[in-house]
Amino acid sequence: MMLQLVNLSNYSTDLVLIRNDAAELQAFLQRNGLDGLEMMFCDSWDPSIHRLEWIHGVHLQFWPSWLDFWRGDYQELLRQFGSRANIIASYGGLKREDWLNRQRANIRQAREAQAKYLVWHVCHNRLEEIFDWRFSASDREVVDGAIEVINEVADEIPADMTLLLENLWWPGMTLRDPGIIARLLEKIRHPRLGIMLDTGHLMNTNQDLRSQAEGIEYVLHTIDSLGEYSRSIHGIHLHYSLSGPYIRQTRGWNRQSCSLEESISHVLKIDQHLPFTDSQVCRILDRVRPEWLVHEFVQKSAGDWEEKVVRQQRALGLRHLKGDETHE
Repeated sequence: MMLQLVNLSNYSTDLVLIRNDAAELQAFLQRNGLDGLEMMFCDSWDPSIHRLEWIHGVHLQFWPSWLDFWRGDYQELLRQFGSRANIIASYGGLKREDWLNRQRANIRQAREAQAKYLVWHVCHNRLEEIFDWRFSASDREVVDGAIEVINEVADEIPADMTLLLENLWWPGMTLRDPGIIARLLEKIRHPRLGIMLDTGHLMNTNQDLRSQAEGIEYVLHTIDSLGEYSRSIHGIHLHYSLSGPYIRQTRGWNRQSCSLEESISHVLKIDQHLPFTDSQVCRILDRVRPEWLVHEFVQKSAGDWEEKVVRQQRALGLRHLKGDETHE
């Protein structure tokens, strides 16, 4: 049976979204026929707000740039971060073990929440590379590093908790190379391992897409090209991006230094997290038959969040809920 979830964190802006109130969150889930949450823990978990029974998955914390730290390239880190203090602030220290301990703590939070699955981003880029697309590491280098990191902390993950690897458009697991997926699935030491297909991230690997319809066909073609590995897709982060014109306009920008706000704004213009409205999106679910469907959006307000969920559910034919006329 497929479960319908939404993404949420316990970061301050998401707490404001639900008015820091479990009843508010419960009403949202019930009103929209949702089974629960894929959580990201940015701070200590308060089970009185994000209740245990709602948490099905946990998206682990994400460091976009980590390979240079893992390799111990201190001079490169200083170039990127500007100071020793900034490096420590990002990774928790200067040693591998400092960073691994942060990840272990995050996994322990997921265990305490009794999550059924974890999500791990398999990618890496240096800050300037999100602008100029001149990447310093290959997919294979990123994947081999990720295998090493995951295997260092895999003992923290319970054997009955599924670890799902998520695709991005930066170097790593983009889903465009079945050989990369084979390497990850064969080398990572965890008994329950699979893929979280992010449809918007996948669409970002093709800057020629002009419509939702073309994006859907591209996603379906990619799934088919994975062959036997398509059966390892257990979850879907469902949303779309058509950011080709923006990428073509900005690709090659020289941005060796910029603020965090500028970086986030740029990434969100690429990774748009828009709700599908084309009913052909059902074909993706029919092809994959996921255990977990996550309506994953970047919500500006509670109303914006609900509107996006409603629009995508309607496209999927999942909107048969009492009171739906309130959203017309």
